[in-house]
Amino acid sequence: MAVCRLLLLMALFLLTYTVSADPDNLQDLSVKVNGFTCKANITADDFFSSGIAKPGLTNNSMGALVTGANVQRIPGLNTLGVSLARIDYAPGGLNPPHTHPRATEVVFVLEGQLDVGFITTANVLISKTIKQGDVFAFPKGLVHFQKNNGMVPAAVISAFNSQLPGTQSIAATLFAAMPPVPDNVLAKAFMVGTKEVQEVKSRFASA
Repeated sequence: MAVCRLLLLMALFLLTYTVSADPDNLQDLSVKVNGFTCKANITADDFFSSGIAKPGLTNNSMGALVTGANVQRIPGLNTLGVSLARIDYAPGGLNPPHTHPRATEVVFVLEGQLDVGFITTANVLISKTIKQGDVFAFPKGLVHFQKNNGMVPAAVISAFNSQLPGTQSIAATLFAAMPPVPDNVLAKAFMVGTKEVQEVKSRFASA
């Protein structure tokens, strides 16, 4: 029985190892990989950021702000396959439906309470209310969201198994793309008229 458990643990480890979002290191420190330039003289600052220490401003149309701590802000993360972000939510704030094409996301609730969920490829909603100290995972590539339905601000720390997970906000991707997605494409996809599509596009243009 002990041998079976050991083999199972080894299989789980190998599965986790092989499905990581970014390739493993080929050297101790980064060289030019994925478009990020190698630095000849590195310092501790290349591996440091204080950017997610303080709450972000949430006075925007969604009432939420994502502050990244990825390879674009921490050069030393290049090739390491990990990054973080802080997300702050005003009361009623929404991190709208979006995907991360290169990473699974795990959130840890710093404060407040959130309604969160993701949608499977079979169109099944998996959702839960999470509170301070809770952890919730969003599988790689699946559409997901977080909404603060409470009366006080909320915040999470997000962890990703990618140095640059990428974000595609569904509504903005479709209605604010440049050049624009044709109205007739969106009208047919959402089963509405072109006037409704144009109205939504105008709201994104003025946001």
